[in-house]
Amino acid sequence: MQIYLPIADLAINIFLLFAMGLAVGFISGMFGVGGGFLMTPFLVFLGISPGVAVATVASHITASSFSGALSHWRRRAVDVAMAFLLLSGGLVGTASGVWLFTKLRAIGQLDLLIGFSYVIMLTAVGGLMLVESVRAIIRVRRQQFSPLRRSGAHTWVHALPLKIRFRHSKIYVSVIPVWGIGYVIGLVGAVMGIGGGFLLVPMLIYFLRMPTATVIGTAAVLTTATMAVASVMHALTNHLVDAVLALVLMVGGVIGAQFGARAAQNMPPERLRLLLALLILAVGLRFGYELISRPANLYSIRAVGS
Repeated sequence: MQIYLPIADLAINIFLLFAMGLAVGFISGMFGVGGGFLMTPFLVFLGISPGVAVATVASHITASSFSGALSHWRRRAVDVAMAFLLLSGGLVGTASGVWLFTKLRAIGQLDLLIGFSYVIMLTAVGGLMLVESVRAIIRVRRQQFSPLRRSGAHTWVHALPLKIRFRHSKIYVSVIPVWGIGYVIGLVGAVMGIGGGFLLVPMLIYFLRMPTATVIGTAAVLTTATMAVASVMHALTNHLVDAVLALVLMVGGVIGAQFGARAAQNMPPERLRLLLALLILAVGLRFGYELISRPANLYSIRAVGS
């Protein structure tokens, strides 16, 4: 059953779109990420322009992340103080990202930037997470337990001033890196159409030494807020949000996120990080292949200017 997408100017099978939303929503709920690092490339692979994919996926991420965040909130797995501080930087970063998105689109460099950004960021983050996750699993199997937050393990981040104690996560860190992380996540999410969770989760775990159980719920809250703002701003400034596409993806994403959040409760944190690393790395390599492979159409025609 084909459905016409007015903004994307393309007809796609509605059941395929729903299945994609369901699968990405499941991943979002399980790992506490927005799922945009999967959905945006998938839509591009289907023939949707990167600009429309980025702007529309922000709406899908908002719905699926909200559903996952609600599940984690009910289990009290969200650090509210950390979420609000991250959000203060995230909203500023989102506004900056939408501005940059608009400027790059105006000069015709948006698609190229999105493609290269995905390849570099996904392969780098996925590879690093994969190595660390494998080492963690080996330590557990050998019963060489190494707590994430141990004495003497603090980095330069913990030496910065303006420290605040986050009682729910049981950490004592400066507000400077927390605000900076929120800004980066908001900026990247608005430009690349990703919730930023695949970056936010490792940043909170490895830089701030937050426990994995609290990180997932907190990341989902930040992703929901920043992507909601990005979606509205993209719709008002760039007019690239395809409401029909977003609605189909939202329905599947909300349903899938509930099942993903439940599945995460029964899986060890080390394996969760390993699966997330494999997903990120696989999508990055696939996107890289698309950039260097010979396109089906060697040229395209589009209107430029007003």
